[in-house]
Amino acid sequence: MPKRSRTSHGVFAEHSLSIIVGAIWIVWLVLYLRVDERTHIGAFFGNSIADWLGTLAFIVSTKYFSEVGSKESRAPRRRRHSPLLGFFSQHSLTLFIIATGIVWAVVYARSDAESKAGQVLGNIVSEWGQLLALIIMTKYFREVGSKES
Repeated sequence: MPKRSRTSHGVFAEHSLSIIVGAIWIVWLVLYLRVDERTHIGAFFGNSIADWLGTLAFIVSTKYFSEVGSKESRAPRRRRHSPLLGFFSQHSLTLFIIATGIVWAVVYARSDAESKAGQVLGNIVSEWGQLLALIIMTKYFREVGSKES
């Protein structure tokens, strides 16, 4: 059997970061489903679900969406668009996070905030707010010594 070269690009090689983060998120979800959410460890697992979901969303969304001025997102494609389509193309990352954040907020608003799911949904809404803030801040602020700055 021939050996695979290191330059081979399989699914895992191309998406290993999102696959691993997704697996970690599933572990937190399974752990949370098995514990009492009213305990410290239950609250920790619920918060971890939101944190790792936000990390996964950030990893995947920055692969496919763009934001002018943000080093974390992909560069917008240079196409001739109408001004409106150009705006959507240049700010698709922010628009995606806002749109999905609104969905999470609506789902949270319709849930019982004291329920097991309600607590996690509240954390997810908070996480989406942090993602939006990070995208905006990376456009306008820099940190000396940071590779992304």
